[in-house]
Amino acid sequence: TATHRRENGETVVESPQLDRRPPSPPNTPSWQSTRIRCVLFLVVPVFISTMSTYVSANETYLGLDLSTQKLKAVLLNANLENVAHAEVKFDSDLPEFRTTGGVNVGTAKNEFFVQPVMWIKALDMVLDRIVVQGADLSTVIALSGSAQQHGSLYWSRSGIETLRNLDADKFLHTQLDDSAFTVHRTPIWMDGTTGQQCEEMEAAVGGRERMVEITGSRCYERFTGPQIRRIFQQRPDCYRNTERISLVSSFLASIFLGDVAPIDCSDGSGMNLLDVRTRDWSDECLAACAPGLRAKLGEPVPAATVVGFVGTFFVQRYNFSTTCRVVAFTGDNLSALAGMNVGEDWLALSLGTSDTVMMKLNTPSNLQEGHVMVHPTDDGFMGLLCFRNGSLVRDIFKRAEANDNWENFSELLDSTPRGNFGNLALHFISKEILPPVKGSLRWNKNSNLSSVELAKGVLKYSSPQSEIRALVEGQMLTRKTYATEMGFSFGENTKILATGGASANRSILQVVSDVFNAPVYTQKTTEAALIGAAYRAKYVLSVVRARENPSGDGGRTPGRYYDFIAELLPHSVTRVCDPSKDSEEIYGAMVDRYRAMVSFMMEQQD
Repeated sequence: TATHRRENGETVVESPQLDRRPPSPPNTPSWQSTRIRCVLFLVVPVFISTMSTYVSANETYLGLDLSTQKLKAVLLNANLENVAHAEVKFDSDLPEFRTTGGVNVGTAKNEFFVQPVMWIKALDMVLDRIVVQGADLSTVIALSGSAQQHGSLYWSRSGIETLRNLDADKFLHTQLDDSAFTVHRTPIWMDGTTGQQCEEMEAAVGGRERMVEITGSRCYERFTGPQIRRIFQQRPDCYRNTERISLVSSFLASIFLGDVAPIDCSDGSGMNLLDVRTRDWSDECLAACAPGLRAKLGEPVPAATVVGFVGTFFVQRYNFSTTCRVVAFTGDNLSALAGMNVGEDWLALSLGTSDTVMMKLNTPSNLQEGHVMVHPTDDGFMGLLCFRNGSLVRDIFKRAEANDNWENFSELLDSTPRGNFGNLALHFISKEILPPVKGSLRWNKNSNLSSVELAKGVLKYSSPQSEIRALVEGQMLTRKTYATEMGFSFGENTKILATGGASANRSILQVVSDVFNAPVYTQKTTEAALIGAAYRAKYVLSVVRARENPSGDGGRTPGRYYDFIAELLPHSVTRVCDPSKDSEEIYGAMVDRYRAMVSFMMEQQD
């Protein structure tokens, strides 16, 4: 066996002493060489097989999530098991940027922004921290990411040049400083200063309905298109000097790529600029927004796209492999859908501060207050509905009616029968998105639209049990009604995946199951957007490998994303509730009463 020794800092290989015995005659192998060949014949295939398995098992996938309050990173192995995890909290870990909740408050009303350098410095930190947690980044063969939607970044020409020539001996944030961007205060999703621009863009394309038809959403103040238009109008020099515009997701991908990464169609469909049917920028919407915009945005790509290999900076500084692929990054809601692995008949219901409903759609809906986006893992579309009055309202009633105790809340909810003796309430403490109303309305079994007095309902129910069940049933009827309007088809195969803080409350989930007339499942993970990024990295790489080597893996190519992930994680969801047998009979009849209540509330506000 060859021996190795260190000499002047270099490894020197010394050959073993040669066997001085005379060689065997030609074509007459000695017993020693015959034995060696036999051993090699038996061992080498096993060794090669073992090494193949080892390399495959040693492969990892990196996912990142740049949310409003923190930047997180996770490393998953080939079985999608967590190997390492790290995070950087903007408020506490980067106090020099003076953020509150991860954002800065501007001087104008409803103005919120972030300094891009903060996110870059957070990336320096999170990679160092995940290495400290034991991550071997040389094993990463694919990476992808998720980021808060609707933020935009404006690259300068010198910034792109710096991005392409990063020095591995320096931190990222010392190279990609303010000079890399023409706008140093990046507007994010919380910003609501673009009301005028929204009106102008909708008018330019022929009205709100036309905007919804093209882009899947009406113009929203927080969406990127109106933000770009505002910068073009109020800071024309910045817009003119902007070489490229990135979303937060493609900005993060750009750093890993060492060049400006394309915007993916899924996150791009939250901009009021992309035609969700053609998966390309709408010329009508671009013209309504700002001149020369297509060149600044670049061409969009499907979310399931390998946009390139990881940049030299990461190879030299963090020991990434030169063959590590970068899969297009996408928005957090879309990545969460990938992380939850919501299939054809699944409806995802996030029960948080606000409640969110996500679903797969085969055709776009024209629901003006909903969002239709390009699906991140499928050929279809993703429907997204947001409801402001979620857990905050449930918490108000927990304090008022259940002694500020969730166990009491659950006991009161369970002690009242389904249908609540005809009591049904709608509580919109903040002006709701769907329906667009504010206020409270309580109906009892005698309330109806036959007269104004009867339609006004009652001021209070006689028991806390009735109050709590009326609230929760009213909330869930709202969610189901608008999911149906958006185009989700409820049937015997429907399944609900509940996430968010309130998904830990079994009593609330039972009401969900009964109102939706479908079984309810939960997941262990609380970071669906983060793990969704790593899941997508693995899936997209598997598809690419199958194309590059069609004879590999028995000639099998990965099927649908849902099936691919479900096969790797067969026990990722737990069935926690089943609907009662009389659920459809009870709640089907209550839908008409719910709609009557909404119509009365809207009339009163008009």
